Amino acid sequence: VQLQACGGGLVQAGGSLRLSCAASERTFSSNYMGWFRQAPGKERAFVASLRWRGSPTYYANSVRGRFTISRDNAKNTVYLQMNNLKPEDTAVYYCAADPGTVGDFRHEDTTWGQGTQFTVSS
Repeated sequence: VQLQACGGGLVQAGGSLRLSCAASERTFSSNYMGWFRQAPGKERAFVASLRWRGSPTYYANSVRGRFTISRDNAKNTVYLQMNNLKPEDTAVYYCAADPGTVGDFRHEDTTWGQGTQFTVSS
């Protein structure tokens, strides 16, 4: 498995959760690593990403200031720390690795994880 996301579950609004995405060494060396999410009835949307050096980081406006993306190169793992969670954060979260130079995760060799679900209760 090239990307393995985990950390989903059920959390109350205002709470915190951390998602992890373990990658194969080759996949982890991609230019960009990122998180996307797909809420019920909606298209998959960008959440956050970062360069292989760990910076810069990019965030969707809806999560900026609440979510933090980071990576641990020793563990080939990317994290998404989510704080002050809201019911609208409920979704299936996917991690992805983009080997391209643009970082839009539309490169033909972009790798997607299987997704992890979590629900924020109000």
